[in-house]
Amino acid sequence: MERRQHGRVAVTAPVVAFAGSDDPAAPLVVLLHGRGSSERDILPLSDHLPAGFSYAAVRAPIGEGGGFAWFANRGIGRPVASSLRQTMDWFRAWLDPVAAARPVLLAGFSGGAAFAGGLLLDEPSRYAGAAILYGTLPFDAGVPVEKGRLSGVRVLVAQGEQDTVIPRELLDRTWSYLREESGAEVTARRDPGGHGLTTATVTALGDWISGSAAP
Repeated sequence: MERRQHGRVAVTAPVVAFAGSDDPAAPLVVLLHGRGSSERDILPLSDHLPAGFSYAAVRAPIGEGGGFAWFANRGIGRPVASSLRQTMDWFRAWLDPVAAARPVLLAGFSGGAAFAGGLLLDEPSRYAGAAILYGTLPFDAGVPVEKGRLSGVRVLVAQGEQDTVIPRELLDRTWSYLREESGAEVTARRDPGGHGLTTATVTALGDWISGSAAP
């Protein structure tokens, strides 16, 4: 894939790795990797998730060290608004032809969680739900976060109690907004440990996927 560096977005369609069902009508779960990672790192998660779904691991559009990122940062967990807007538009240009008539769930880890949250907040009716895993919502980055914004939308939020990667104030703000202000139908869990998926969280993710969209 042709890329532009220094926070500029790729000009071509994303690199995507698929797993699971190849039925074009099957619900689609989009897996969004963390900052500095790639689609190859998150695709194996699909091996532990429910059968009957299609899984698409998408490569982020911005080169970041040896991997890729979803947006330019002004600090950890704090997207540059113009960059986030550009990458969300880029993502939707890929998604809409691929999944025009089937349910779409987003599952993002770390930086991918912030991106998933941005997509959901930008257009809540487009998605069957989103899993915000060990990351923050993109506050103060140009997407709406008013009370009731996610009314009726299914959301899974999972955090590590000893996470020292994402600023604690952002984790707490995400936890509070989703559970108390957003209006979403929230499944929330905090596990012992730091900034990494636990077996219990993967199990919870699988259960949440099964309950959010029927294959």
